[in-house]
Amino acid sequence: MSTLTTNPSDTKFTPYVPAKDEEYMSDAQLEHFKAILLDWKHQLIGEADRTKTYIQDESSAMPDINDRATQEEEFALTLRTRDRERKLIRKIDKSMGEIENEDYGFCETCGVEIGLRRLEARPTATQCIDCKTLSEIKERQNQGHT
Repeated sequence: MSTLTTNPSDTKFTPYVPAKDEEYMSDAQLEHFKAILLDWKHQLIGEADRTKTYIQDESSAMPDINDRATQEEEFALTLRTRDRERKLIRKIDKSMGEIENEDYGFCETCGVEIGLRRLEARPTATQCIDCKTLSEIKERQNQGHT
């Protein structure tokens, strides 16, 4: 079975190089990220289709219960992976909506620019690195007190 494609930087794209005085999230930048997001989404959908075919092809009745248990565990792991990818597709769709509304690329917490390189690494990012770091620190603290 194939590996999880949760990182768009696993795909090939040319990093965006803004013109000298280019405005942040210009039309060209938005098109760049739209292309990355669409490519990523198509990859994830392709993985889902391959998983469906794989499970259909491999789900033959095995006489040995140990072999069957191993196969069932493999299917369960594969389906959990695809469920994570399904959630990721929703995030991609949300980011595509933000591109259409020209809200893409700005931190939803403080409003500053998220940054081209951070968005190329994680195109579904909704927070700048400072807000994301603070959010993760708070999350770890809350988990320690529950």
